[in-house]
Amino acid sequence: MLNRTCLFLLIILSSSCDYFSTQIKPAAVARVNEDYLYQDEIADILPADISKEDSAMIVNNYINRWANNKILISAAEINLNQDKQSELNKLVDQYKIDLYAKAYIEEVVKQSVDTAITQQEIEHYYSENKSNFKSNGKLVRLRYIHLQTDNPKFESIKQKFNKFNSTDAAFLESNKLEFRNFALNDSVWVEMNQVYDKLPFINPENANQYIVAGKFFRYDIGDQTYLVKITHVLDRNHVAPLQFVKPTLREVILNKRKLELIKKFEKDITDDAIKSKKYEIYK
Repeated sequence: MLNRTCLFLLIILSSSCDYFSTQIKPAAVARVNEDYLYQDEIADILPADISKEDSAMIVNNYINRWANNKILISAAEINLNQDKQSELNKLVDQYKIDLYAKAYIEEVVKQSVDTAITQQEIEHYYSENKSNFKSNGKLVRLRYIHLQTDNPKFESIKQKFNKFNSTDAAFLESNKLEFRNFALNDSVWVEMNQVYDKLPFINPENANQYIVAGKFFRYDIGDQTYLVKITHVLDRNHVAPLQFVKPTLREVILNKRKLELIKKFEKDITDDAIKSKKYEIYK
């Protein structure tokens, strides 16, 4: 009998030791009422290779934010009436539902949507919706070269730049290391802010003087020269060229696919729930 009693006590003591050992937590770094912030909760907030001063500042700011949040929540729970708290709790519950649903749908869409978009699809959508793609500002096609005025080939470069047949383009391309800057692909439409960036002597006040379709000009600044040819100009509120809006068209078509997929997924998941008797409407 004594042996059995001793064995029972040993089991109790062993269980008690295991219980208390599981309750031991890392040292607390802060407390607000009955809530504690522990060291292991802030262990991952510090980036690598950070100074002690910066580390201390980040930890201190984190602790202060944690404490402020706890204090505010505690004060709100005391001072807000029950109706207001019930209203807020409903919002919190709905927010959780929305977050989970949104994350799940995004994952399904990411795994299922076809992201391949053909040129034919882009052209068809553009043709059917041209009125939705008007330019917000003036669009320009141009080419330019920025070079030293005393370049020994300057006159040849100038002549070939203005004429610009395939042989001229090849010549300019072969001499591009002598240019300070250049853009020879005049088939690309650009916005005016890009023109202002690349040709700093042009600004909104004098743009109409320079940005004229078919115009060729040179502009000298000290010992440097800009050679510029404006090939095409499209004014604001005109239908933007297909090539210019192509990236936008891709996004629009892809988003349209995603919305259609989401709509179908939501219907299918509801239909499946009805068929499996997980969802019923009582009349």
